Amino acid sequence: MAYGAPGGADELSEGLIERWNEVIARTVQSLAGFQTRFFELDPGTLRDPELSDAVKWPADPQAPTFCVDEATVRALCDWPQTGRRSVQLEYCECVVVTARDASGRQRPKRVEVTTELREYWSCVAMHDPDAVRAMAADVLGSEPGWEELFGVADPHAMTPAERELAFGHTVGGHGNDQRLIDAGVPAQPTGLLNIDRALFMTHPINGLDDFLYVVMFGSHPYGVRDGAQIRQATGDDIYTSFDVKHLSCNHADPTITLGAYDNAFAAKQTAFADPLGMYIRVPNLDVFLYGDNPLPPDWVRFGRGREGMYQRLVLGPPDDHEAFLDDITVSVGASDQALTGGYQLLRELEVGLRLLVAPTDPIAESEWEIIEPAGEAIACNADSACATVRELAARLAAERRGRSALRTL
Repeated sequence: MAYGAPGGADELSEGLIERWNEVIARTVQSLAGFQTRFFELDPGTLRDPELSDAVKWPADPQAPTFCVDEATVRALCDWPQTGRRSVQLEYCECVVVTARDASGRQRPKRVEVTTELREYWSCVAMHDPDAVRAMAADVLGSEPGWEELFGVADPHAMTPAERELAFGHTVGGHGNDQRLIDAGVPAQPTGLLNIDRALFMTHPINGLDDFLYVVMFGSHPYGVRDGAQIRQATGDDIYTSFDVKHLSCNHADPTITLGAYDNAFAAKQTAFADPLGMYIRVPNLDVFLYGDNPLPPDWVRFGRGREGMYQRLVLGPPDDHEAFLDDITVSVGASDQALTGGYQLLRELEVGLRLLVAPTDPIAESEWEIIEPAGEAIACNADSACATVRELAARLAAERRGRSALRTL
């Protein structure tokens, strides 16, 4: 196994490739309880595999839509800083970058979208500070200082372990890594580099361990007894049996799990195609117009990967253009709206995996993992499931009332 840089975005040294693969292998090992012969970490072990990009999902946050109206979901998703770390849970995060127009008014200028993994950036930062600074410069358009990346003047004087902690504090957050939590790394970075901009994903649920888990969790020959037969389980059956009902309420998790499960039930193995990563599919650009015309090509900029494996999308006028993001209109049903934030773009995006799928030996009778039928559909709008979303909506409404009151003074 030797996975390259996600998306083929970077030319890594042999040593860095080895370190990155160690991160992947260690993460899989931490999920050893979900290992099965229907999932292979090393794609080279599959017999006559076929490349599949069928596992894909909408990038907009799904879970809140069961709890509040769409206008509130849009507002939560676009809530500066809070939205990204609260509801952007589909392995895709976005930031709206603002600028002042000719009148001095602060307005949205562009949306930056990323599906890059924190673990990959952290790995490079640990072992090659110069390489991670070059990656950041590629995203930002200018080279950041060491203080912005590591919070110190010279990360070369630190050990790799010290750099991992420093980078986590300043740029990455802890990603639910217990080692980093125990060392005091916060959930979200303390610096602004990856808050005001979108270098890579920082929500702890949008991590390598999470998406490896949902693939491995799904790659099992689950079945439900139906008389003398074994029928294919539904998503409700699987998520209820393992008491992870909340996962069914997102776009990404059930799509990934059930995609892997479909393969396992058909006696097929799943592996990641090289390079392993989360990739942005080209959005439906026909719904975006500037005036009455399609967006100019340089207003839609893909990056951090080769074609078909993009991990970054920037949509909006270039900095030197007089137009702003809200000069773009987006068609929603029979109406047109000004494009004001990231949610409207995420609605038109899909994110997906590149998998290798291959036939394997038939499922033996002893291999079936029999689960109970769910009995009832999972209620994603239950009060318990919606409590956090409604609390966030109340906080946002209070913040807006406060801003409105200040403007009237």
